[in-house]
Amino acid sequence: MHSRHPVEEAGGEADNGFVHVRGAREHNLKNVSLSIPRDSLVVFTGLSGSGKSSLAFGTLYAEAQRRYLESVSPYARRLFQQMPVPDVDGVDGLPPAIALQQQRGGSSGRSSVGSITTLSNLLRMLYSRAGDYPPGLARLEAESFSPNTPMGACKRCHGLGRIHDVTEESMVPDPSRTLRERAVASWPSAWQGQNLRDILITRGVDVDIPWRDLPKKTREWILFTDETPTHPVYPGLTHAQVVQAMAQGVEPAYQGTFTGARRYILQTFAKSQSAMMRRRVEAFMTTTLCPACHGQRLNADALRVTFGGYTIAAMTALPLETIAATLRTTIGAKPAADATAIAAERIVQDMAARIGVLEELGLGYLQMDRGVQTLSPGEYQRLRLGTQIHSNLFGVVYVLDEPSAGLHPADTQALLTALERLRRAGNSLFLVEHNLDIIRHAQWVVDVGPQAGTRGGEILYSGPLAGLEDIAASHTRHYVFAPSARVAYTPRTPQAWLRLDGMTWNNLDNLSAAFPLGTLVAVTGVSGSGKSSLVSQVLTSIVARALGQTPVEEEEEDPIVASNPMGEPQGHIVEGLEHIRRLVVIDQKPIGRTPRSNLATYTGLFDMIRKLYARTELAQKRGYDAGYFSFNLPKGRCPTCEGAGATMVELLFLPSVYAPCPTCHGARYKPQVLEVTYRGRSIADLLAMTVDEACLFLAEDAGPAQILATLQRGGLGHLTLGQPATELSGGEAQRIKLATELQKQRRGHTLYVLDEPTTGLHPFDADRLMEHLHELVQAGNTVLVAEHDMRLVARSDWVIDLGPGAGSRGGCIVAQGVPYDVAHTQGSTTGPFLARYTG
Repeated sequence: MHSRHPVEEAGGEADNGFVHVRGAREHNLKNVSLSIPRDSLVVFTGLSGSGKSSLAFGTLYAEAQRRYLESVSPYARRLFQQMPVPDVDGVDGLPPAIALQQQRGGSSGRSSVGSITTLSNLLRMLYSRAGDYPPGLARLEAESFSPNTPMGACKRCHGLGRIHDVTEESMVPDPSRTLRERAVASWPSAWQGQNLRDILITRGVDVDIPWRDLPKKTREWILFTDETPTHPVYPGLTHAQVVQAMAQGVEPAYQGTFTGARRYILQTFAKSQSAMMRRRVEAFMTTTLCPACHGQRLNADALRVTFGGYTIAAMTALPLETIAATLRTTIGAKPAADATAIAAERIVQDMAARIGVLEELGLGYLQMDRGVQTLSPGEYQRLRLGTQIHSNLFGVVYVLDEPSAGLHPADTQALLTALERLRRAGNSLFLVEHNLDIIRHAQWVVDVGPQAGTRGGEILYSGPLAGLEDIAASHTRHYVFAPSARVAYTPRTPQAWLRLDGMTWNNLDNLSAAFPLGTLVAVTGVSGSGKSSLVSQVLTSIVARALGQTPVEEEEEDPIVASNPMGEPQGHIVEGLEHIRRLVVIDQKPIGRTPRSNLATYTGLFDMIRKLYARTELAQKRGYDAGYFSFNLPKGRCPTCEGAGATMVELLFLPSVYAPCPTCHGARYKPQVLEVTYRGRSIADLLAMTVDEACLFLAEDAGPAQILATLQRGGLGHLTLGQPATELSGGEAQRIKLATELQKQRRGHTLYVLDEPTTGLHPFDADRLMEHLHELVQAGNTVLVAEHDMRLVARSDWVIDLGPGAGSRGGCIVAQGVPYDVAHTQGSTTGPFLARYTG
């Protein structure tokens, strides 16, 4: 490790102005020690998976949080989302820390831009104290202007702005079907649905005549009753046979409880923990704007109060920059005559100042009522950063996770200016970053590597930026100090065109666009210009509908999010659909939500491996099929930990601890299953191998070898086969999805869509990703990416540049063509930055 400020010997006096880390072993860190200057902008860089975050967040921030929580009461500790105690010998000179990470945590569907910036609270105070009240309306408290309180929420829709209900038509789409043929489509499809039909047979309802022929009274009871009667169930018997069985005292299979279809839908939607279940039942619901508040979510009195001519609902629907301009016109407009007027003036000044910081960060286009879940990770992090800048704290370490994520190069300078303000105020900035412009701006660089996973975790360099150029093992130095940025690439000629018209969503208004097929297309534009709206929402929605596909949606954290008041993206395909057979969206969302998911299960590799073990001589002798080698099935897994490999010890006032299972010691399987070996290794041994190790071990097995080789080429050789999906970074998850697609033997004509695929990737890994994307195009497919990395854009075949600005000033195509042409188009904000790489 090269360092300009070596760590003091343990027990010695620490250098003034430095944070000293001794013996950090968190995750893949190899007992590292280093010194980092305080009151500086420090960048932690290195390949994806090298250990940067383990050092910055898992060690430094986790230790700062641990120390702070030791100073608060045990009861208060329970209110924090506590990080695990870091595995480190010692950290000296560490100030209090604030983490600004990209994930949105458990933000509910009611969280908005206004709530996370605290602007909503100020605005409610303003309307309460200084709003224009109509005659006869008494002054309302601030809470009465919030749709999230009983006093403020519309009584009809409870502050949601929408009314959910069901009708006979929505629950029974085909009345010619019988109950046995699942006429009530909204009922569960599996055993529970069969149970409800069996109960109706016991009650004497004819389940074999068309729904429309049942008596109206019977139909209404089945759909709308709130009764939950219990009846004996005799599966497979007719009503006459049931009556006879009951008369003879035959014991029923069980006692079944009936639930009406409407009751089932509303209860599932409100209470189910499964977003997939909520989404399923929501398809049978009708959603309309609340007739009482017309979607404004507030009670009638609150909507009668105005400020600057706007109701509070109308004000929060405006972009932040418009709100600030409106507020600024009222400052000093007339002398503050009383305490109320003085208070209002203070609130207006504070709001204008807070929004001013957000405008500097390029976020003025966001509306105050915009849901947190609709923000990109970069937007979310910059909103929180703006709030911190305004708070004027001193002597704090800010630990930031790629603050440049989702930022157009034109916005990077505004970010650096904001970070510099925090530093000059007397704070330290520790950034995990891959952005070359930000790395070049750093006062101190910590380069972690040399590779990723078990082959990383070492400090290659810690010191001022210039010294990094001498570190031969560093992958970062090749990019930071490259003599020329230009990319030599000849764009492909399109095979055909996909043309769409009338695209309307967010800030896209009746947009028309043409996408060349059989090429790599990059959609660019400043943050908020409409890239994600075009690529990830409108295009995917329209193409999926046209192909009859249902885009795979990730689980939402709140049922309120599931139904978008804006409806569906609008638009239609004019030509080119015949050239597309399949749509695949490859994002950075997790490949699984529990530790039971891993890259082996996701890629299908685990199925092949289990079959290899089931074919061994000992397995066949004992009658073990492939199911015995799954840690998710009872027959082979350890009964103590149920195949998890660890048991959770819940500590009331401290973070929960996972300890290796006392029975299987982390192996996940029963001892007799582990006795079965393939080439001398048990199934647990194989799951503990890295992709690189497994490549050698399974080189002669064609199926597994092909998958493993693809993962290896994607830069994932450091991951272990059994590594839980919950431990993977977003970039790793995305490359696993890409590798899974690459190893499928398909004959082209697939449209692949990726939204900012280089987020979280070191330039070295971004180059590997680019090779994979070009490989997909070579196989006769089309790849469409929304991207800010101009190195990647310069190697695309076609560029569509949106703008000219963000929000209402964006949503238009300002330039399109091959990279060189877009780089030299007047009026394109992207052009000058792209020109660095195209010449």
